[in-house]
Amino acid sequence: MSQAPELPEAAPSGQVADAPKANWVDLYAPGPARPYLRLSRADRPIGTWLLLIPCLWALALAGGVGGFRGWDLWLALSCGVGAFLMRGAGCTWNDITDRDIDAQVARTRSRPLPSGQVTVRGALAWMAAQALAAAAILFSYNWLAVGLGVASLALVAIYPFAKRFTWWPQVFLGLAFNWGALLAWAAHAGEVPPAAVALYAAGIAWTLYYDTIYAHQDIEDDALIGVKSTARLFGDQSRAWLWGFFAVTLVLFALAVVLAHAGAHRPLAFVVALAGVWTMGLQMGWQMRHLDLDDPASCRTTFWSNRDAGLIPLPFLAAAAWLG
Repeated sequence: MSQAPELPEAAPSGQVADAPKANWVDLYAPGPARPYLRLSRADRPIGTWLLLIPCLWALALAGGVGGFRGWDLWLALSCGVGAFLMRGAGCTWNDITDRDIDAQVARTRSRPLPSGQVTVRGALAWMAAQALAAAAILFSYNWLAVGLGVASLALVAIYPFAKRFTWWPQVFLGLAFNWGALLAWAAHAGEVPPAAVALYAAGIAWTLYYDTIYAHQDIEDDALIGVKSTARLFGDQSRAWLWGFFAVTLVLFALAVVLAHAGAHRPLAFVVALAGVWTMGLQMGWQMRHLDLDDPASCRTTFWSNRDAGLIPLPFLAAAAWLG
C-alpha cells in the first residue's frame, strides 16, 4: 500500500489538518470560539449531514405514505439543529476519549485536544452545553421519540471505545448515526413500524460502506498503534466488502419503501419512491468506479460525496406524497 501523505500538524491559526480549506470556522468564527467549533467538527459539516439524512429519509417516507402533518416542518428543522448539536457533542466526547490516540495519527494530531488548543475540562463543559441544547429540542417531541432519544445516549457513549475491543467499530457508528430514522419516524407518527426498522438497517449498512472508506485514510497509522477498523480487517478484500455493503443498503432501503407502501394502493407513488433508491445506487456506483483505496485523498473525497448520495432519494420520497 502506498504511503499516506504526511499532513501538517496545524497552521499557526490552529486549523485542523484535514478540514476543508477556507471553511467558515477558519474564516468567520470569532477567535475564542474557533477551537470549540473545531472540536465539534463544525469546520467539517459532512458528519452533520450524515447524521441528519436518515432523519429526513424517515420523515419523507413516513409523510409520503401517511401524509405530511403540520409539525413536520418543525421536525425537519429541529432535526437539522439537533443533528448539528449532537454530532458536536458526540465528536467532543470522541476526542476526549481518543486524545492520546489522535496525538499519534498524522491526520488527527492537529485537533484541538491533542494540539493543546482546548483543555479536557473545557471540552467536557462544551460537550455538556451542546447536549443540553439538544435535549431542549428533543423534549418538544412526543414521549416515544423522547425515550428513543435518551436511549441513543448509550450508543454515543460506547462508540469511541469500540475501536479498542472490536474489528467492527463501524457497526457501532452505524447504530448511533442512524438512530434518527427511528426517532424521526416516531416523532412524526407516534410509532416505529417495520418500515422504520428496515430504513434504520439500511442506514447501518450505508454507514459500514462510507466509514470503511473513511477508515482507509488512517489504515497505516491505525496498524502501528493497534486501533481496529473494518478497513484493517478487510485489507485487500475491502472493495468486495464495499460492494456488499452497497448492495445491502439498497436492498434494505427498497424493503423499507415496500413495507411503507404496502396496502396503500398507490402504484405510481411506490415506483417513484423506489426510483429514488435506484438513483442513490447510481451515485454510489459512480463512487466505487472512481475510488482508489490506496489514495487517502480519494478516500476522503469519496466519503464526502456520500452527502450527495444520501440526499438523492429525498425529493423522490417526498414526491410520492403527491402521487397515486
